[in-house]
Amino acid sequence: MSVAEHDMRTVMGHFATGVCVVSTRRADGTPVATTVNAVTSVSLEPPLLLVCLAHDSETLAAVRASSRFAVSILAEAQREHSNRFAAKGEQARPQEVEFSEHDLGLPCLPDALATVACRVSAIHEGGDHLIVIGEALSMSRAADDVAPLLFFRGSYSRLEHEQPSASAGPAARGRGAKPSRAAGLRRVAMLERVG
Repeated sequence: MSVAEHDMRTVMGHFATGVCVVSTRRADGTPVATTVNAVTSVSLEPPLLLVCLAHDSETLAAVRASSRFAVSILAEAQREHSNRFAAKGEQARPQEVEFSEHDLGLPCLPDALATVACRVSAIHEGGDHLIVIGEALSMSRAADDVAPLLFFRGSYSRLEHEQPSASAGPAARGRGAKPSRAAGLRRVAMLERVG
């Protein structure tokens, strides 16, 4: 089958992703932000990441002008930020959000799972988007028990955590079974649709 026979968005929706908000400031100092899930680490040394932004994105225009941006990796409880900043331009009503002020003067979302403040390193064409490479200048993260906001097949999802394993009782261990990395726990790789 050719690529033209498939809806790229639907096919790529089978790849579960986290959800992020890319933010920066316009020339007048007001914050602008957009929801993205096309974010990935590029390099550890130097620390680089990439984000993909649509050509007509107001956030992209501000990122190009300021050469800086923040990526807030959203926690499960921040779904409203994802929905808000998926809207275009002023429909997102960024003035209604209390952004935190990052050391570099960048607006970022408080209580995010993690935040990375970047300086633009390069911008490349990528079809109907531009690929913005950012050099990480500063990073922070939440506690390990904060759950991520996930997106899978067009819906928000959640990842189940490790659960006690019924087969990891004393009888099973007594029969010569090798202990697992965390005895009595098994990793569950299940995504649950939440909306």
